[in-house]
Amino acid sequence: MIRTPRRAAGVSSLVALLAFTVACGGSSSGGGSDQVDTKSSVDSALASKVPADIKSDGVISIGTDSTYPPNEYLDTDGKTVIGFDVDLFDAVAAKLGLKTEWTTAAFDPLIQNVGSGKFEAGVSSFTIRADREKEANMISYLVAGTQWATQKGNPSGVTPDTACGHKVAVQKGTVQVDDLDARSKKCTDAGKGKITIDQYAAQTDATNATISGKDDAMLADSPVCAYAVAKTDGQLELLGDIYDSAPYGYVVPKDATDFAEAIQGALQALIDDGTYLRILDKWGFGKGAIRTSEINPTVP
Repeated sequence: MIRTPRRAAGVSSLVALLAFTVACGGSSSGGGSDQVDTKSSVDSALASKVPADIKSDGVISIGTDSTYPPNEYLDTDGKTVIGFDVDLFDAVAAKLGLKTEWTTAAFDPLIQNVGSGKFEAGVSSFTIRADREKEANMISYLVAGTQWATQKGNPSGVTPDTACGHKVAVQKGTVQVDDLDARSKKCTDAGKGKITIDQYAAQTDATNATISGKDDAMLADSPVCAYAVAKTDGQLELLGDIYDSAPYGYVVPKDATDFAEAIQGALQALIDDGTYLRILDKWGFGKGAIRTSEINPTVP
């Protein structure tokens, strides 16, 4: 995450449009009208690995950046976190005999907040990277790539390979910031104009900056860009191909190895019994399915 001043009246209406469209759908999770049966028997062996303080109250406290539809975002009440990540991790928790408590938090410091004990887990479309694995245990659960998007018709003529001199929106703290930094350096090394990288605290702000034309393009995780294009009434279009595919990971503290094993085992059980794929298919994420969940897989 693969995660600003606004033009008063015009962009306010766009924000309202995005807020409405991403929350459409008949199910409580916001993904559509089809409910997925995620009821599963508790695995007592895996549940025994859950830390005592979590087991005692039966709830995992989870930090998430709820501005990243369709992965995690707020329902129409403005406070309930819903989305693909919620559906899947709720099923993981249920396998351990636990419930979940989702709290909206800033993306950039979220891994550190898990390490400090503010949250017991972080579930927020974190791309697994070697530097992040040094700070936390990361449990793989999906593969996603990076995608670009621009205003419908691409009025600025930007492409991922010809972005020098353009303004590009991105969420602060995501792997896409590193991507843009590297691209901008290539531009200046070649004597061309730098890429103006507009970093936003919320992905929805980056999306709306692109819709309004404040920025020429945006890049984000591929499911997020595809969803934004589908849900903004033809105001955006995808740009270029998906690239740099990498796994997402759940985050737990570095010293919580038993807890990481419990989560990995619960997810693997859902993969094996078909629940996992049913949830992915509900959200249109089937192409990102993995067969085996790993703790701290080897990544660049």
